[in-house]
Amino acid sequence: TCGEENLKSLLPPPRLKKALEALDEDKSGEIDIEEWETAINRGLAKRLEQLAIERERRDRAAMAADEEFTTEFLNAAREVFIMIDVDESGDLEKAEIVDAVKNNQKVIKFLVNCGNKNLQYLLIPARLESALQQLDTDRDGH
Repeated sequence: TCGEENLKSLLPPPRLKKALEALDEDKSGEIDIEEWETAINRGLAKRLEQLAIERERRDRAAMAADEEFTTEFLNAAREVFIMIDVDESGDLEKAEIVDAVKNNQKVIKFLVNCGNKNLQYLLIPARLESALQQLDTDRDGH
């Protein structure tokens, strides 16, 4: 057995007879190479179309998941920013961030429970330092 479900479905004689009649386009009682290849190409085109539809569905689902992750991440990042910015200056100084992730129980609890590994890395001193260096693009400490 070849394992191909479409071919397995032709095993019952009535189905096979009907399929062979459909392949025999010139009704000669025989299937020539052109008829065979036409049928194979139709089947292949149908399968490729099915695969393309499935690929598009997976791509749309992945895009939706990415958008959902991005929205959730930005919301959580904004929320933790507001928690850390206790002086409400709209800027976070390095010392402010370090102090918050070490001493502010509300910030620590939020980061531990937010479910986002990228934000949870702020609780790891070495990763915090690296993240702060990357975020401070103008190197002014804010």
